[in-house]
Amino acid sequence: MAMTQSVRRTDAELKTAVTDEIAWTPGVNDTNIGVAVTDGAVTLSGEVATYPEKQLAEDAAMRIRGVIAVAEEITVRGTWQHINDTDIARQAGDALARSVRVPDGSVRASVHDHTVTLSGQVPWHYQREAAEYAVRYLNGVAMVNNTVTIHATASADSIKSAITAALMRSAQAEGSHTTVTADGAGAVILDGTVHSWSERRAAADAAWSAPGVTDVTNRVRIQP
Repeated sequence: MAMTQSVRRTDAELKTAVTDEIAWTPGVNDTNIGVAVTDGAVTLSGEVATYPEKQLAEDAAMRIRGVIAVAEEITVRGTWQHINDTDIARQAGDALARSVRVPDGSVRASVHDHTVTLSGQVPWHYQREAAEYAVRYLNGVAMVNNTVTIHATASADSIKSAITAALMRSAQAEGSHTTVTADGAGAVILDGTVHSWSERRAAADAAWSAPGVTDVTNRVRIQP
């Protein structure tokens, strides 16, 4: 039986694919976004109007088969003359208080030069993500620094077992070779190889979904 072998895309082909994907992505104005590719690593540059638009452009680049890394150097340039840091801080506090996924009083927001910094401690990673999601769409936000920490609640063995089982259940992890190590503080290290950014992200998502995980170091390599 003949074997099919995947052909690695050239940098020029990857640049075209990434550029087209960004242009195709709803909510992104690609007019002022630059794309450069070197040895499979993509660099995004230029300007966008909002922080979510910046994130969408990065996600679009990561979706392309053959991309091994993304360096995001896009600047958010909004028309915010009428919105100051105090206004953003007030909106951020209200947004965190309204979010049903963020425990009451667990996360605080400070704002400097349109950059929101989140701090505090929560039991689960999804709650930390929910806090960031609550503030990232506020008008005037140019960047979000999420420094919220997670309180460890499980043993190293139970964390490793839960993540390994989740990887075995995942369709996106099929064909990948990922190993998991964990310590008593809830820190997880992922090693191995996958075929795409989506598989690499799926491995990290599986790790973060385990109870007691406080940190994930993703060393998984992409081999297209």
